[in-house]
Amino acid sequence: MKVYQINYDLRNQRNYQDLIAKIKSYGTWAKPLESCWLIVTEQSASQIRDSLSSVMDNDDGLLVTRLQGEAAWRNLSSDLSSWLKEKLEQAA
Repeated sequence: MKVYQINYDLRNQRNYQDLIAKIKSYGTWAKPLESCWLIVTEQSASQIRDSLSSVMDNDDGLLVTRLQGEAAWRNLSSDLSSWLKEKLEQAA
């Protein structure tokens, strides 16, 4: 399974509910920061982008990045840190 980071900028109406529901539908997810989510899936970055775009406005920004290899973070909870370490090791 692959780990992806999703970052977004909802610019006008800021309809977070549909986007959050769509992200959570991937099943394995974490929310380390305010507009940042991590998901585990076999889909490609393009497939994730297309899926999430279906619930976003045309002017909203979206960045989907596959995480693998080296990573560093600061001031995340110990539970989230453990989750992230585990998922990145599995994705290697």
